[in-house]
Amino acid sequence: MFPLKNGHQYRTELPEEGIASDKLLDILEKEYKNIETVDWENGRCFGAVYAGGEETTKLMSEVFGMFVGANLLQPDVFPGPRKMEAEIVAMVTNMFRGGKDSCGVVTSGGSESIMLACKSYRDMAYKRGVTEPEILMPESGHAAFVKAGEYFRMKIVKAPLDKKTFKVDFEKMKSMVNDNTAMLVGSAPSFPHGICDPIEDIGRLGKEHNIPVHVDQCMGGFVTPFASKEFNIPPCDFSVDGVTSISADTHKYGRAPKGSSTLTFSHHKYREGHYFLRTDWSGGIYASPTMAGTRSGAIMATSWASMMRNGLSGYRETANKVLECRQCVENGLRDIEGITVFGEPLVSIISFGSDAFDIYRLGDQLTAKGWHMFMIQTPPGLNLVVTPLFVEGNNGEEFLRDVTEETAKLMKDPKGKSEAGLAAIYGVAAKMSGKKVASEFATEYLDAYYHTKPKE
Repeated sequence: MFPLKNGHQYRTELPEEGIASDKLLDILEKEYKNIETVDWENGRCFGAVYAGGEETTKLMSEVFGMFVGANLLQPDVFPGPRKMEAEIVAMVTNMFRGGKDSCGVVTSGGSESIMLACKSYRDMAYKRGVTEPEILMPESGHAAFVKAGEYFRMKIVKAPLDKKTFKVDFEKMKSMVNDNTAMLVGSAPSFPHGICDPIEDIGRLGKEHNIPVHVDQCMGGFVTPFASKEFNIPPCDFSVDGVTSISADTHKYGRAPKGSSTLTFSHHKYREGHYFLRTDWSGGIYASPTMAGTRSGAIMATSWASMMRNGLSGYRETANKVLECRQCVENGLRDIEGITVFGEPLVSIISFGSDAFDIYRLGDQLTAKGWHMFMIQTPPGLNLVVTPLFVEGNNGEEFLRDVTEETAKLMKDPKGKSEAGLAAIYGVAAKMSGKKVASEFATEYLDAYYHTKPKE
C-alpha cells in the first residue's frame, strides 16, 4: 500500500556512527521529501494542508527553532510557551464571544479536543449519578466522538439526518434525550457533508434538560467567526444559549502547522473535568491539563505566531475568499448533469454524489488527474474541502472543468464498473458483510503503515 521508489529501502537499525548534518539533510531531501507525489503545495490536496508558501514556511521554521527545546510540562522553566497558550485560549474564547468565565486549552488536534470534552462531560454525568453516560450526536458527527465512546466507555447514540438537508433531524434527536444523556453534539459544519446542524435548537434542548452542548467547529472554527453577513451562517458560538464547549483547529483555517487545536468552554467548571491530577505519586504531585504530559513549546509557539501573523483582517480575508470560492464551485457542480450536491453547504466543504453512476469511479478519475479527493459513505460521495491553498492556487475553474469532462465520459456508460482503485474497494465492501470487510481493510492499512520488510 505504501510502495517505495526503486532503489529506496527502509532503515531498521541505528547507524554505527552518527551521520553528519550536511549528509543527513541530503538523505532527508532525496529519500524522504522527494518521494512525495501529490501536489499539495498548490492546493490540489483537499483537507490535508491549509498553510504553505515560502514566506510562511520560513517564518514557522524560525519560530519552531526558537522554542524547539521548550516543554510545557515545566512552565517555570519555559514561561514563554505557557504565556502563549494562555493568550491563544483568551483570543479564541473572545473570537467565539465567550464571557468572563470562558476558558480552554490548546490540544494536539481536533480528535483530542473532542475527546477531552467528552471526558469532562462523562465525569460530570458520573457525579450526578449516571452510571452509563451517553453521547447523543448526529450520524454525521466526527468519528472522534465514537473514539471517545470506546476510550471512556460512553454509549454512542446517533440521531438520524434529514434525508434532504443532511442536518440532524432535530425532532428525532429531541426524542432520544434521556436520563443517561451526558452531552449533546452539533457540527458547524460536519466533515462528511459540510452541513451546519441547528445549533440554536440543540443549545435550547441542552439548556432545557441541563445537558452540556458541544459544537464541533474543528473545520469551521476559523471561518465562521470571520464570515461576512451575506453568507448567512447561523450563530454557532457561545452567544448561543446552552452551548458549553467548542472545538476549533488552529492547524486548519487558523493556518498553523500541524499538531494544534483548541477546546474552549463557557465556564471553567467544564474544563476541570479533563484535568488529570495525581497527588500521591511517589514522583511528586503530577498535574496535566490534556492527554499528553510533555507538550512541545515549539508547536505552541508556531500556533501563536500564526494567529498573530494573520490577525483579524487576515482571517476575515481568508474566510471570505474561501466562502466565495466554495459558493462558485458549488454552483458549478449543481450545473453538471449527473452530479448532485448534498444539502446546502454554508462553510468550506462541499460533498456531492450521483444518482446516475458510481461516484467513486469519478473519484478515481479525478485522482488520476491529480486531485486528492476524500471518498465518503452514506450516501456515497466525494468530499471537497476548499482550503486557502485551493483558493490561492486558482483551482476552482480547473476542478470544475475536470469534473465536467470526466462526468460526461461516465454518463456515456453510467452502469460501468471499476476494476481498480477506490471505486473497486468501496464496491466490494458494500457487497459483502460491510462493516467486517471495511474493518479488516482498515486494519491492514494501518499495519501496512508500519511495514518495513521487503517483498518476498
